[in-house]
Amino acid sequence: MVASDHVELLTSTSELIDIHHSAPGAALSPLKRASALISNVRAAPTLYALNLHRENHTADHRDSQLDNRAVAFDYYGDKVRGVNLGGWLVLEPWITPSIFGELSTSQTVVDEYTYTKALGKSEASSRLSNHWNTWITQEDFNSIAQAGLNHVRIPVGYWAVAPLDGDPYVQGQLDHLDNAINWARGAGLKVMLDLHGAPGSQNGFDNSGKYGSVGWQQGDTVSQTLTALENLANRYKGDTDVVTAIQLLNEPLGSSLNLDGVQDFYNQGYQTIRSASSDFAVTIHDAFQDFSTYWDGFGSGQSDLILDTHQYQIFSPDQVGRSPSEHVSAACALGPKLAGTNKPIVVGEWTGAQTDCAKWLNGLGKGARYDGTFPDSSYTGDCIGKYTGSVNELSSDDKNNIRSYLEAQLDAYEQHTGWFFWTWKTESAPEWDMQDLIAGGLFPQPLNSRQIPNQCG
Repeated sequence: MVASDHVELLTSTSELIDIHHSAPGAALSPLKRASALISNVRAAPTLYALNLHRENHTADHRDSQLDNRAVAFDYYGDKVRGVNLGGWLVLEPWITPSIFGELSTSQTVVDEYTYTKALGKSEASSRLSNHWNTWITQEDFNSIAQAGLNHVRIPVGYWAVAPLDGDPYVQGQLDHLDNAINWARGAGLKVMLDLHGAPGSQNGFDNSGKYGSVGWQQGDTVSQTLTALENLANRYKGDTDVVTAIQLLNEPLGSSLNLDGVQDFYNQGYQTIRSASSDFAVTIHDAFQDFSTYWDGFGSGQSDLILDTHQYQIFSPDQVGRSPSEHVSAACALGPKLAGTNKPIVVGEWTGAQTDCAKWLNGLGKGARYDGTFPDSSYTGDCIGKYTGSVNELSSDDKNNIRSYLEAQLDAYEQHTGWFFWTWKTESAPEWDMQDLIAGGLFPQPLNSRQIPNQCG
């Protein structure tokens, strides 16, 4: 997750990386001919793609499906109310700090890439298999549905579907993703699959798998990303009653990339997904460009194209210094802007947090702007109860402010297609933990319940 498109423009890639981890119309690029696309993307990982075939998965279900189905959710008319399953199939140190355990003091292990490299394939596979088996279960899907939600967004890295020679990453995620699809089906939930990490890293953020420089668009990384999407779409093209959308790439850092190239990739990615099935919606991230202007008109003629924007108000000094009422006002201001876009748009990540206090939110071992422990930041307030802990341990003021902020964001984001909260669960970050926020009475239940009605007018 990263700062919203309201964050001030920064002068360097390194500064943007620190904001996220220490913590978005140009002329359209032409579509590639389908034949050229296929020849470009079906390269070395083809053998692995064959291994993705699931001999028994949902075979009986597929036999019962009707031919020529359309997308199984109306993104033009119905509201998306969803949650992200963060920290499960793609590690983020702040969501599950215990996984990094004794490695957290190494000063070299900061993401899934360095984690698996440090442990080696065998040990990393053992530890991550245990995590994948236990972090998200069928019970979570049932609880999500019981909370009134209708979608989950599931991040997955390229290395799960199209691993590259020389990478330290381990595989095995797809068996758990298969389970998730079946759990969602049983719970009555729809799934957006989200390619969260691309070869080379599309943003340099730790949640791309590899923290540091932005290497995507160099060498063969774009064609390798298209291969990952092709494999993902082909694997789940028989599950489109549940898997209703595929996101081509999470948070490409537009300021460090060729934006014409990003648009070209989106066009190629759209065709890649469509080649597998016309029953998927295709989701594109705004690349931290203004969602209401830059992407206006993009994808003309492409059906079931969804724009994704991520809205956080904590990853710059000005944002983290806002008062609770200023956070609410900024959220409410997004409502009309979202409503005015010319295609379905989801706020694919947002939070109850008005601080960046959560342990390692800004990167493993890094402090917070809010309490002045992050480099070159100044003190705004203390992080007591927000660095680690539970919702029940928050102060009364924090609880009231979070509830008010959550309600305002729900009112704003439902002025168009809807939203996915980040994230369903954490080990110890109460402002971010939807499951704990619900249990603590801060996340509205039912979702339209309001303690402070009409905040957005």
